[in-house]
Amino acid sequence: MARINLLPWRAERRKLRQKEFVSMLGLAAIIALLVSFLIVMYFNGQLEGQQNRNAYLREQIVLVDQQILEIEELDKKKANLLARKEVIEQLQASRSQMVHLFDQLVRTIPEGVRLSSIKQSGQTLTLEGLAQSNARVSSYMRNLEDSGWMTNPDLTIIETKGEDKGLPNVFSLKVTLKSPSTPEEEEAAAAAAAPAPAAAPVAPAAAPVAGGAL
Repeated sequence: MARINLLPWRAERRKLRQKEFVSMLGLAAIIALLVSFLIVMYFNGQLEGQQNRNAYLREQIVLVDQQILEIEELDKKKANLLARKEVIEQLQASRSQMVHLFDQLVRTIPEGVRLSSIKQSGQTLTLEGLAQSNARVSSYMRNLEDSGWMTNPDLTIIETKGEDKGLPNVFSLKVTLKSPSTPEEEEAAAAAAAPAPAAAPVAPAAAPVAGGAL
């Protein structure tokens, strides 16, 4: 005997398709949630890595700032040491210059001139003294100019007071201090200011022979 299906097959197929659609929709939603979760995790990891890098950079910046401060302190100490060294070198050069200066003052004073006062202001030296005549003062000024350690002698005062009959003229002059720039100039200045060696005594002429030759 044949069986007849009285149920509406179209309705059954529609329900089946709806179930399949709901299943696929749910699966798509699950996949979308999973992908979204993975994307969020990825960006969170990137953000955390960037934050770690930023923190590392901040630590390095702090270390570099500390090193810069240390370098600045070292630069200050270096500058102080160089300044002290320069002062010491200037003092040594000044001491050497003063030794040469007084030696030249002694060498350049001609006969008939006597110094009574020496004053220094910076690179200017003021010399005051007594002289036999104006010519002696002029000779003294030439000696100062040729010394190599003093230059530009400027006579400011010269007058006759008569208090010392041997040295009646009172004078005051100013000179500018300088140092020979090379050892050769120092030697030339010392040689120019050094007194000339005394001439060797001349041997007496031979006496004529008395009488003619035998």
